[in-house]
Amino acid sequence: MTFLEKVRARASALGRRLAFPESDDVRTLDAVRVLLRDRIVAPVLILDPARSETHAAARATGAEVVDPASDQRATRARDLLFERRRKKGLTRDEAERHMANPLLFADALVALGELDGCVAGATHTTADVLRAALWLIGPEKGVRTVSSAFYMVTPPFRGTSESEVLTFTDSAVVPYPTATQVADIAIAAAEDRRRIVGDEPHIALLSFSTKGSGAGESVTKMTDALSEIRRRAPDLFVDGELQGDAALIVEVATRKAPESKVAGRANVLVFPSLDAGNIAYKLVQRLADASAIGPIIQGLRRPCSDLSRGAVVDDIINVAAITALQSGAAPAA
Repeated sequence: MTFLEKVRARASALGRRLAFPESDDVRTLDAVRVLLRDRIVAPVLILDPARSETHAAARATGAEVVDPASDQRATRARDLLFERRRKKGLTRDEAERHMANPLLFADALVALGELDGCVAGATHTTADVLRAALWLIGPEKGVRTVSSAFYMVTPPFRGTSESEVLTFTDSAVVPYPTATQVADIAIAAAEDRRRIVGDEPHIALLSFSTKGSGAGESVTKMTDALSEIRRRAPDLFVDGELQGDAALIVEVATRKAPESKVAGRANVLVFPSLDAGNIAYKLVQRLADASAIGPIIQGLRRPCSDLSRGAVVDDIINVAAITALQSGAAPAA
């Protein structure tokens, strides 16, 4: 089985219920039909009260359908948003109006524990998806930074016949992370990798320097992040600062970082900036013919995934399966 086939099979075994608030999008409806047919997840379509003309197509999928305008949980959802945002000046009447937004209503149901996660972004921007998730769900306990990762399925490059799955983080959300944010990103990526890929994370904090071969502000940031990660998560396999070749290739690692338990074995690559992470994943995708799955939002209390607005049906199905694997035992709001 391929990595994605395994992801779908493992997701199917969990029976998770996921919200899909873009019920007016044809790609989403097509994906929901496949998710239902193959029993990968139990999709729940959130209707848009302002677009009643789209409701019939959503109902025709056979999926569970929720209308925020008539749902019995609307009051609880409104009260949750009001409590979360009242210190920011949100009034109860404004919270009531926001509950007509299917994305916000979907995330409210996730936050309340009514659903296990949310998949959106086919028609919403990343900013929309993250804002809704932060307003209603918030970061996981102990995490201050919500970030993202791409799961890169690459051809074999380490002397085996098997394709590789590498985590690239952060490649979509945090532009210039501090050392503490790098630590947050790395720890969240490790936790999600265990859920999604199912192997042991080996985390490389990347730089233009390996173990003091260079100096500069970004090098210091990654070494400071290493110290913080080792303090906060001492059981993780993590090292840095490492150059990309030292992180990935054993022969290079034996010369540049012979004492490292991560160098040459890394499967989680943590970048010093969004510039580096975004450029790297796009280059690997195009030059190595790798599959880029994501961005997968990490560090939230409950999973809410952000699709690309250019997503095709298979992308939505795969992200839904990954969202199911991300879902844990977080308490309801």
